[in-house]
Amino acid sequence: MIIGMTTVSSEEEANKISRTLVHEGLAACVNVLGKMKSFYKWRGKIEESIEYLLIIKTTENQKEKLLNRIKQLHSYELPEIIFLEVKDGYEEYLSWVSENVNQGS
Repeated sequence: MIIGMTTVSSEEEANKISRTLVHEGLAACVNVLGKMKSFYKWRGKIEESIEYLLIIKTTENQKEKLLNRIKQLHSYELPEIIFLEVKDGYEEYLSWVSENVNQGS
């Protein structure tokens, strides 16, 4: 199992991306954490914005499809898309994730 993460600019965008990823079998579950303030440097300026964080539960074999689908759906010119490997966890939950993500590559 891996965890994907991305930030988006609105609750509507968070919901759209989350529903699409689960519906298409690219994720077993997506958590939306909302209304956080982000500070970042963009084109030489310090920016500040409200964002929503998506925590995406998926499998290694869907990582590339997931990345490409997020890029298609995302409104940002340069979206944050990162992946973290899950090395251990509750085996029944990890199995549930695997069972609920399409296994095709």
